[in-house]
Amino acid sequence: MKLNLDDIRFFKENGYLIKRNILDKALMAKAQERLWRFLPEGRSPKRPNSLIGPFNDKEEDRSHPNEIYKFRVNYRSIGHEPWMVRLLAKDPNVWSMAEQMLGKGCLQEPDRIRGIYCTLPFGNYPKPQLTCHVDGHPFHLGVVGYIDDVAPTGGSFTVWPGSHKHFYYAFNSQYKHDRNEEYRLICEYYNGHQPVDCFGEAGDIVFWHHRLAHMASPNNTCNVRQAVLYDFKKTDIDQTQLGPPSDNMWEDWSTELRDS
Repeated sequence: MKLNLDDIRFFKENGYLIKRNILDKALMAKAQERLWRFLPEGRSPKRPNSLIGPFNDKEEDRSHPNEIYKFRVNYRSIGHEPWMVRLLAKDPNVWSMAEQMLGKGCLQEPDRIRGIYCTLPFGNYPKPQLTCHVDGHPFHLGVVGYIDDVAPTGGSFTVWPGSHKHFYYAFNSQYKHDRNEEYRLICEYYNGHQPVDCFGEAGDIVFWHHRLAHMASPNNTCNVRQAVLYDFKKTDIDQTQLGPPSDNMWEDWSTELRDS
């Protein structure tokens, strides 16, 4: 699968791009099955009401690398298994589109993905305000894949379109986590604007620029939000991450993307 010119231009302008029906159904089903086995005893899709958050004190676990707390599950230890890498990072269509944006033959070979990240339904609990942040660890292009349907207001990956063009210059380097004094002010600006809810169906993916403002929004539905995540890096990131932001923020992306 290839991105068309409209896809690339939309990504450059908005900092994200949704592509539909991409991921392998059998691998998504396997990921779900492993997720349900990982959840604390008594939390089961066979009893939907048991999946409403939050987790109680006895269920919470912040031992590295996995986390279970409040309304969140970050199941990271599964991320190194080869079939999980194939589910997202090395899915042929995902990899092809990432190379199209960053350059063919320029991507680091993945040995793991972040894992399965979930948000439980909030039920009657108060919903927090929508507030943005920007990831600080070095990478180029993020991708979120849904392994089950995510309805509107269902805890989707939520973004502030165009914010990457401002936050790119709110750091002292291209990729490292070294915010400058502009970061807080830009956060305040975008927190006053309505974000975009990137809801979708199982198999949909969301590409996003590494300096895009985003959040995992609260889940107002009855279903657990289930997503897999990966961060694409170019092979030269150890060198380029040290440099200051470029006048052309697309300088080290693909020629096709730069010229679009």
